[in-house]
Amino acid sequence: MIRIEGLRKTFYGRGHPVTAVDGVDLTVAEGEVFGVVGRSGAGKSTLLRCVNMLERPDEGRVTVDDVELTALREDRLRRARQGIGMVHQHFALLASRTAADNVSFALEVMGVPRRERAARVAELLDLVGLTDRAGAYPAQLSGGQKQRVGIARALASRPRVLLSDEATSALDPDTTSAILNLLRGLTQQLGLTILLITHEMEVVKRLCDAVAIMREGRFVESGRVDQLLSRPGSQLARDIFPLGPVPTVPGHLLYDITLAGPVGDETFLSDLTRRHDLDVRIVAGAVEQLEAARAGRLRIALPGSAPGLADGLRELRAAGFGVEEAR
Repeated sequence: MIRIEGLRKTFYGRGHPVTAVDGVDLTVAEGEVFGVVGRSGAGKSTLLRCVNMLERPDEGRVTVDDVELTALREDRLRRARQGIGMVHQHFALLASRTAADNVSFALEVMGVPRRERAARVAELLDLVGLTDRAGAYPAQLSGGQKQRVGIARALASRPRVLLSDEATSALDPDTTSAILNLLRGLTQQLGLTILLITHEMEVVKRLCDAVAIMREGRFVESGRVDQLLSRPGSQLARDIFPLGPVPTVPGHLLYDITLAGPVGDETFLSDLTRRHDLDVRIVAGAVEQLEAARAGRLRIALPGSAPGLADGLRELRAAGFGVEEAR
């Protein structure tokens, strides 16, 4: 649905050139929710703006729904953008228009007739649960309600692709949870493909099927969430399930165990203890049911002199657990 190949974007200011996106490749499958995670300045927003061509990349290709946007002239690009909805961090609502009029504005720009606009606006506000707030102005709406208006507006043209620019970062935790539930429901109900950028791991845990971690304009890790979490040394696993500093346990070696998907069997430690006569101590850990898989990380201490240590670790790796020495 979305394919990015060799994307590069450099900005030139008073100082040295800054390459915001540096040779990025990305594929988002139809119906997938793909998250790009990184700190401020990593290049996430520039990448997103290149997808709908609000920023023209210096190099590379962007293809959305089998249309290569980087090859289109401005008139055809405007039409192609109607298939791409955009949800903004700070809502970007018109203060002088009601919730209904903000949604209607997107349809006005497209030249949709008034009667058809009214029916579509009513449908969209019902879809996001705001029928009773149609006449309210942005100043009269909560943050979550404003974002629901923004989502309704983004869906006005019946897009197949939705881009989300930090859609929950200005919201409190409870409202964030409600918006994430709404987005997941809309994905399933409307068959949307979503590319979102965020710095919040809660968004990845609750919403994303796949993810890329971005640093200094490049992806340092990319793939399906469950596959990344089960990979030894995964940065995503470290970010989602931080285990803190490594303590000293006299006479023991410490290992970080990553579990994801079907290998998340709660009995594995007791089985390991019984079969290999190992004294297993859990030093730290967290296990959660994520959107993509049940996953977590445990830090365990194993006696360094135990005869069954090597066999136990080998068995864990063979069963699909990520195993690495804690550092």
